[in-house]
Amino acid sequence: MHRVNNIQRLISEKWDLIIIGGGASGLGVALDALSRGMKVALVEKSDFAKGTSSRSTKLIHGGVRYLAQGNLGLVREALLERGYLIKQAPHLVKSQSFIIPIYSIWHQLKYWLGLKIYDLLAGGKNIGSSTLLTKEEVGKKLPQLKKRDLRAGIEYFDGQFDDARLAIALVRTCDELGGCLANYVKVDKLLKNSQGKVSGVGCKDELSGEHFKIKGKVVVNATGVFADKILRLDSPEMKKSIRPSQGIHLVLDKKFFEGESALMIPQTTDGRVLFIVPWNGKIMLGTTDTLRKRVKSEPVALKREIQFVLKNANKYLTQKATQQDVLSVFAGLRPLAAPQNGDAKTKEISRSHKISVSESGLVTLVGGKWTTFRKMGEDTVNKIHKLLNLKSPSKSAGIKLKGYVNPIPNSPFSFYGSDEPEVWKLIEEDAGLKEKLHPDYPFCLAQVVWAVRMEMAHHVEDFLSRRIRILVMDAKSAVEMAPKVAEVMAKELGKNEDWIEKEVKSFQKLAKKYILN
Repeated sequence: MHRVNNIQRLISEKWDLIIIGGGASGLGVALDALSRGMKVALVEKSDFAKGTSSRSTKLIHGGVRYLAQGNLGLVREALLERGYLIKQAPHLVKSQSFIIPIYSIWHQLKYWLGLKIYDLLAGGKNIGSSTLLTKEEVGKKLPQLKKRDLRAGIEYFDGQFDDARLAIALVRTCDELGGCLANYVKVDKLLKNSQGKVSGVGCKDELSGEHFKIKGKVVVNATGVFADKILRLDSPEMKKSIRPSQGIHLVLDKKFFEGESALMIPQTTDGRVLFIVPWNGKIMLGTTDTLRKRVKSEPVALKREIQFVLKNANKYLTQKATQQDVLSVFAGLRPLAAPQNGDAKTKEISRSHKISVSESGLVTLVGGKWTTFRKMGEDTVNKIHKLLNLKSPSKSAGIKLKGYVNPIPNSPFSFYGSDEPEVWKLIEEDAGLKEKLHPDYPFCLAQVVWAVRMEMAHHVEDFLSRRIRILVMDAKSAVEMAPKVAEVMAKELGKNEDWIEKEVKSFQKLAKKYILN
């Protein structure tokens, strides 16, 4: 992917579809539109998946808790999409065992019945049948789970993935399908024709400062929690359509919860679900569901959210975790579609997506989640096809994503999939690139070079946060890696010492938000 060339294409060509937003929603629309032969442009104001799309619980799931709400349609849709995605990107999505601890006969019956319905809803795309476990079997799978009053457990299966890496795979897949995508391009104006219909966008290249226009037949607003900002470019008096809900995650050393299975706590002190999940050699605890009035590009975990997660997790851990044990904390904002009932609690607001078309023809997609990103894209393009009187069917469910391959077992670079040998070729060409970025992690200089050349990484944060994920795994170690990363990026990008110093300082400032004092 060559960003400079893509910018020139954006300016010089006319597009069937211009998508604003490079997260799960926008990439889902791009993938589906390209599968139908449309000419697609996509721009993102910062880095791909910079916002909510890199801050999830890393689960591709139907949503067990939605069964309790009676939303079987949403669960069924998500389970089908889970099945598609595991086949489309086996190097990034895998089956994960979850165990619900059982403390009473009533809970045993309740969750057993619920999970059997969960299995049935998945139909032929089920990835593992739920099973009743004895207390002893639970102890073997979860050795650091408190056993007091434990009667049994129920094991079920869902999907686990790397959200930001999936986004990069989608970007590269769309690029290979003929799409034109660019990060760090901010839309600051909607262009309209003499009939008042949207005909393109006015943009600013955040890296060069250049302003330019992109012309197209349809513009899609897929900016997640920032959707209202684009809607107000179209209609300044527009009411809020998004009700942001914050979810946080804490990352701990694996010693607190060893084993390959995850724990699903079905009811916390406020009636929500909490997960303790193994991920990338760590364990991740989350999440919360906190209403936030203001939308921020870099949300920060609240003290009460941190305490809530630790308090509820420690009820199940034999070794209690404290704030000092947290390697990284990150927060994300869910773009929930605002309910008509303004008093509805965030946990009760539907996670289903909504598509609207304004009088000017601006198409807006809000709500949804990573699991259903492809279906969100399909539904959006279906709506666009009606507007344009087109009838080509969606083929996105059958597309193998970039890097598609069954992963190499135990390889630290398995997330590159079929591109992994290409990363190693860089080391063959320059042995110096084998140097590790940190003594405690396998990441090396060659990955920085690859990220700049092949994955449109332009800042130290892009690499450490979303190309190798170390910022959300171990923030202090990420800070220690920053100077080396900046030096290699500067060489690749043709930057000077001032750029290196500025990048390192900027990253250090950002990383403080991920470190608990």
